[in-house]
This record gives sequence, C-alpha cells and structure tokens, in this order.
Amino acid sequence: MSGSEWERAFDSGPLLLGVRHHGPGSARAVRAALDAARPRAVLLEGPTEADALIPLAADEDMRPPVALLAHAVEEPGRSAFWPLAEFSPEWVAIRWSLEHGVPARFIDLPAAHTLAWGSEEGESPGGDAGADADATDEPGSGPDVRVDPIAVLAESGGYDDPERWWEDVVEHRGEHLGAALAPFAALEEAMGALRETYGAGGHARDLVREAHMRLQLRAAQREFEDAVAVVCGAWHVPALRQKVSVAADRALLKGLPKAKVDMTWVPWTHRRLSRSSGYGAGIDSPGWYGHLFGAPDRPVERWLTKVAGLLREEDRIVSSAHVIEAVRLAETLAAMRGRPLAGLSETTDAVRAVMCDGSDVPLALVHDRLVVGDLLGEVPDAAPAVPLQRDLARLQRRLRLKPEALERELELDLRKETDAGRSRLLHRLRLLGVGWGEPRESRGSTGTFRETWRLRWEPELSVRVAEAGVWGTTVLGAATAKAEADAVAAQALAEVTALAERCLLAELPDALPVVMRVLADRAALDADVGHLAQALPALVRSLRYGDVRGTDTRALAEVAAGLAERIFVGLPPACAALDADAAEEMRRHVDEVHGAVGLLGEVSADGREDPPAPGAGGLRARWRSVLRVLSGRDTVPGVIRGRAVRLLLDEGELGQDEAARLMGLVLSPGTPPPDAAAWIEGFVGGGGGMLLVHDERLLRLVDAWLTGVPAEAFTDVLPLLRRTFSAYEPGVRRTLGELVRRGPGERGSAAAGRGAGIPGFAPEPDTERADAVLPLVRLLLGLDEEETGEEEKGKGEKGKDDKAEREKADDSDFVGVGT
Repeated sequence: MSGSEWERAFDSGPLLLGVRHHGPGSARAVRAALDAARPRAVLLEGPTEADALIPLAADEDMRPPVALLAHAVEEPGRSAFWPLAEFSPEWVAIRWSLEHGVPARFIDLPAAHTLAWGSEEGESPGGDAGADADATDEPGSGPDVRVDPIAVLAESGGYDDPERWWEDVVEHRGEHLGAALAPFAALEEAMGALRETYGAGGHARDLVREAHMRLQLRAAQREFEDAVAVVCGAWHVPALRQKVSVAADRALLKGLPKAKVDMTWVPWTHRRLSRSSGYGAGIDSPGWYGHLFGAPDRPVERWLTKVAGLLREEDRIVSSAHVIEAVRLAETLAAMRGRPLAGLSETTDAVRAVMCDGSDVPLALVHDRLVVGDLLGEVPDAAPAVPLQRDLARLQRRLRLKPEALERELELDLRKETDAGRSRLLHRLRLLGVGWGEPRESRGSTGTFRETWRLRWEPELSVRVAEAGVWGTTVLGAATAKAEADAVAAQALAEVTALAERCLLAELPDALPVVMRVLADRAALDADVGHLAQALPALVRSLRYGDVRGTDTRALAEVAAGLAERIFVGLPPACAALDADAAEEMRRHVDEVHGAVGLLGEVSADGREDPPAPGAGGLRARWRSVLRVLSGRDTVPGVIRGRAVRLLLDEGELGQDEAARLMGLVLSPGTPPPDAAAWIEGFVGGGGGMLLVHDERLLRLVDAWLTGVPAEAFTDVLPLLRRTFSAYEPGVRRTLGELVRRGPGERGSAAAGRGAGIPGFAPEPDTERADAVLPLVRLLLGLDEEETGEEEKGKGEKGKDDKAEREKADDSDFVGVGT
C-alpha cells in the first residue's frame, strides 16, 4: 500500500467500520478493510477491562464461539456477556491485530459501571451485554422504543429481508481500497440519517457509552497519530464521528456507580447466539452464518451436502440426486425471486420439497442441528477462572466428562469407579445449583447401582460456578458447605430429609452429621402427620444407597424408624373429619408411607438389602394394624377407607371374601352416593382396574351399585367415577366394558372353561399362548445374547483345549522321532 493511499484512508479522521454484530458479511468486509488500510491500532466495542484478555485469543486452545464474562466480585450472579463467534467482526479484528502485531483495545463503557448501573436501577445487566449495539424492536414504534436500523434501511431499499440487504450492500465489493471502504462510508451516511430521526433510540445509556468511546478514541488518536481503526456497531458510528467537547463527554460520565468486577473468557454456543435465547443482538441462523463465513466456495452446494448427511444419519433416504435437484431448485427460486444468489430461505424451501417430501418434521431437525447448531466453543486453561472452576475442569478431565452443548444421555454403573465418580460430581453440582445434568429414570434396571443422566452444558453455567465459588475452592468443599447451610436454613422437615438424600447421593460425609442433627431436631418438634409422611419416603430411599456407595446409614435408619412410629400413632386421628381436598392429600400420604414402610423392611440398619432391618417385621405389622383401623372407622373419609382396604388386600392381609363384604356394606343403599363413590375411588384407583377384571364379585357389586344410583345423585358421583376409571389403561377399560356388556350370566360362563368367553379368562393358564411371548421376553432381557456369548465362550475354550491337545501330540511325535 502506497503512502498516499494510506494517508487517504485516514485523511478524514479515524477509520470507523460500522458493523452488524455476528454478521459474516461484516466480518469479511472488516478483514478486507483492515488489510487495505493497515491501521496502527484497532479499537473495539467492548468493556475496557477486557484488554488484558485479548492475547488469549491467539492461543491454539481458544475456539469460538466464546464470550467475555464479567461478574461482580461481591455478587457473582450479577454478570454480563459479550459473545463472539468465528464470523463476528470483532473477533476477526482481534485475530487480525494479533496476526499483524497491531495493538487492539476495547473502548466501551467499563463493566464496572455497567454492572453497578444495572444494580442501582434494579435491572439485571445479565445475559448479554453488548446486545444493544444495533437494534431491538420494530421501527417507527415511538421515541422510547429501540429500533432495528438494518430493518429500516432494508425496507427503504425495497427489501423484505434485512439479512439479504446486508449481504448485497456489504459483501458486493472489489479488491481495491475504495471498494473495501465504500460499504462502510455508505452505511455511516445511512445511520447518520437514522440517528437524526430516532436520536438515541430511546436508551439514554447509549449516550453515556458513546461519550466514553469518544474519550478513548481521542486518546488512541494522539498515541497512534490518527492511524486508528474502530470496529463497532453501525448505530454508534455517527455518534463517534460527531464533534463533542471533552468536557461534555466527561460530564456525562461523572458520578457513575462502580463495582469491583472480574473478567474472563467462557465457552459459548451457537444456540445462545440466536434471538430465541433472548440475546438482543442475536441472529436467527448462527449455524448458517458460520457456514457462509467458512465455506471457501459454492456455499449452497456445500450446505445442501451437509443437510443430506444429517438426514442420512437419521435414517432418511437421501441420495446425491436429491442434493443435485435441491441445488437446482434453490437457484431457480432465487432467480424467480429476483435475488442474485440463493439464500437460507431458498435452500430451506428446496430441502423441504426435495429431501423432506414436503414435511416440516425433518425440516425442524435441520433447523435445530444445522441452521442454529449446537457448536460449543473452548477456552484455554490459561484463562482467568475462580478456583472452583479450575477444580471442576480438573475433575472433568479426570473423569473424561467433557461439557457439550448437544443434549445427551449418560448411563452410569455405580459399581465402576469412574461412573461412581461421575455420579458424585453431577450430584454435587446439582446441590450447588449448577444444573449441568438432570437425573432421569434408568432404563432396563430399577436397582440403586445404575443411574441415567441427561447432560447439556449451557454458557450460563459458568456464572453459576462463579456464584458457587463463595462456598469453597473445590467442588467437594463447596458442596459440603452449601449442604450444611441449606440444612440450617430449611423450613420444612421434608426439605431436610430430601437434603439428607442428596448428601448421600453426592457422598458428603462431612455434611451428613450436620444434616442428621438438624433432621432429628426438626422431627422431634414437628407434630404434623402430613409433614412426617412427606419426610419419610425420601429418608427411607436414602437407606438403599449404603450398599452401592459404602455410606454408613445406621443413623438414618434410626430416624426413619422413629418417624414411622410417630406416623402410626398420629395418622388415624389426623384422618378424621377431612374435606374432599384434604382427604385426597392424606390418601397420597398413606400411599407414600405404605411404600416407605415396605422399603424399610427390605434394608438393614447399615443400608444393605439382604437381611430385613431390625424391627422391620414389627413396623410392618403395626402399619397393617393402622390400615385396619383406617378401613373400619366411619369418621375417616371414604377415599382413605377404600385405599386402606385395597392396601390390605394387596398385602394378603385381607381375603377377597372380606374385601367383597366391606365393599358390599359401603355400597349398600343406606350409604350416600358421594361417600360410596369416594370409597370406590380409593379402592380401585391407581391401577385397581385389574381387580375388577379378575374378581367378578367386586365388579358385580360396583355394577349393581352404579345402576342403582338415583338419577338426582348420579351427576354428583359422575366426576369421581370418571376420574377413577379414566386413569386405567385403555386395555383395562376395554375389558371392563366387554365384561359389563356380556352381563352377569355370560361373565360367569366366560370363566367356566377354556375357550369360552374372553380369551385368557380360563380356570387354568394357557401355556401355549404364554410360550409364544417367551422369545420376545428373552430378547428384552438380553438372555439370548448372554447364551450366545456363553456358547461362543464355550466354543473358544473348546478350541483352546483342542489346540493344546494337538500341540501335546506334536510334542510327543517330536520326542518319539528324537528318540
């Protein structure tokens, strides 16, 4: 570049490159302009505290998308992000300056003021600061509402798509200096006209930010002799060009609140760059923009090839012919719409028509995985981090548990050391409020040795880790301190028992004594049977973790037994004189306590599941006595009495004849229909439909009672009955309907002999029909694979034996020959 051309680039002052954040066209234009103008310094829109972090962008381990994270030291939850993608103009400018040895500096308002300002105004600066560099709401909506300047300019130019307008204006440029800078000059003029119309767009804070930028720009001009390039949101360019006195700018900055902040780089994701994430300066299609920026040539062909690959991975039939036809259709659509090149809308329409057979279902997958994308950036270990973050990174490496933006399921076998460590880490993070993983129901096993997690790393979790840093410098220490504090602050007994369960899952032996002490104190003072019933299930579940995790649960067993005894004493009086809602809630408590008592009898005092717990037989016997009391008291609501009878019947403590007798008494004409309906709801609700299917007497009693309900009372009991029977499986409802339709006589004959009536209701099991499902059951249980493996193993061992015999024979022959 000649001296005259260089002087011409800066003859009117600093080189102001107005951009659209995260725009690939802007990024290419910035790189071309910097290559052409060769400034001595590059100034960027961003917090000034981030200057020290710029050299890290040259690290090989730094891979965008990443974000600058600023958080208040005393309140880590108050934070702000400045995201940068590979196609962000600011990132391109940073990389250019590092490659050419040119100083790069941020000139926006310091994060210390931004975070403190939001705190004083009661706002949360969080999320995505820097988002207000170009736009938010619709144009023309008033002086107090932010406008989208790109949309206004596109509409003025006759475009219905702001993205297309931006591509046409910014990307269509030549190689020489004038063509490289021409788009920015035209854009500056257009933005100047918009600023004259809309002013600051309704945000007074922009005026303060721009005052700070002007002060920083003046200082850089003096230092680098005016050879300075500024990369900022196009909205700010007219304000930076404006002649304003230094005194006026300093007056705007005087008296701003300030907070102590820390800054670092954190990984970001394409999904968090999208507008749907709430990021004001976000884009609709970060994955598409990344493709446009990175594709060396033929972007449409390369894009549709990616789409075809994704659909093939999902077992859809997509051939090379589909790709060729989709390219032709996209180009034809662009020509018909008067556009020079096919864009995202044209390629999307082509994919829908050619590869998805007109369906939007696979197209939604393309949008989620490619148009938006799940790319997760990486930052180097040298980036500043709180000690807790460093300990978490160390554990992630040791356990081979890499954070990923794409949601995935992780199956853990707690009998393996690595999986047990992963489980501990995930549980400890959940206790700290870092929701990296969510537990899911394990498939194929209900044992305590297996866990299923759904993992997904979001950028906001970096803030949660910084917040959790106040509890300690390691994950173990922080989780222990947090658990102890939560136990002391817990208001309800159920909260403490749930916390005890979480401490066992996370293996926090130092926190458990504190939690148990608080639990014992709260349990002794709480006389509410409902609270005790809520607390018992979580406490009993915790006893099951002792065998797998090696935790001493004897103290838990003692507390659980004590809670159970208090529930047994207080439950019958607590069930008297309840209204319908309270009765239904108490019925749920009865179910939970029943399950907990049964589980308590399966584990020993040290948490092992082999022998029964000391006194477990006595607990079960006393619980059955409580159920008998509940089933026979008239003051107890019908839904609870019916449930007690049902539980006794399931336990084998009540014969079917006695259950039928009790049901007959309740369904007698002297019982009000609503009370009888409530009893039926308690008895046959929650999977009790099979009782009616297999016991003709019970079904006949319900049928006779229902047909005898007076017409004036039928509308009162109908909601209860509908709620009860609608919870049954469709097959159960269908069978019950068939049995009722056949009538009492035919129902009896259906059970009289094999082949009569409904299939499967014969006196003896039909072994032929049962054998038909055995292959499927074996396949589901994996028994065939195990047998195949045993057979292969047997063949392998037999082969080894045969080989040994042959070698032995060969040796014998050799010895014989030698002799």
